[in-house]
Amino acid sequence: MLVPTDVAVGLLERAVAHTRGCLALVDDPLLDRPTPCTAWDLRALLTHMDDSLAAIAEAAAGAVSPRPAVPPGVTLPADLLVDRLRVRACDLLAAWARPPASSAVAGAPVDARVLAGAGALEIAVHGWDVAAACGAVVPLPDGLAADLLPLVPALVADVDRPVRFGPPRTASDDSASSRLLALLGR
Repeated sequence: MLVPTDVAVGLLERAVAHTRGCLALVDDPLLDRPTPCTAWDLRALLTHMDDSLAAIAEAAAGAVSPRPAVPPGVTLPADLLVDRLRVRACDLLAAWARPPASSAVAGAPVDARVLAGAGALEIAVHGWDVAAACGAVVPLPDGLAADLLPLVPALVADVDRPVRFGPPRTASDDSASSRLLALLGR
């Protein structure tokens, strides 16, 4: 399901706001803790998020060229990882202030609305993952989760499971946050 570009960018803004709060929980002793993302510790998740935020910002320029933001083998402390993510989030929102109609990922054309929606989903859910890894219960804002739910069928295919997402689970309650997280295997 495609949403208008301004709605997709609004979702990005709301996802970033949620995730910025979750990042405040990160501290060096927690970096080795497991996350809901299978086989990733908190450090790996934060590094992945750094790459993702850079790619989503690049998408606003019309193209995404896959390359890691943090070179392989480089280990950053928690405060530097979080600071990088905060700067990336601001850069991302500034870049999407004038989004393109279309973009490209590795040379293949992709509708910019799809990229913005996928970015919002990724940022919001990974914010929740960060909080969970830090031992905190920080639900996704229900309004944001409700607006992201309709995007999941278009963005998450069976081939994405179990590689990028776990199998769907039963929601712990009927809130949009619980339903979204369960749908994504969390």
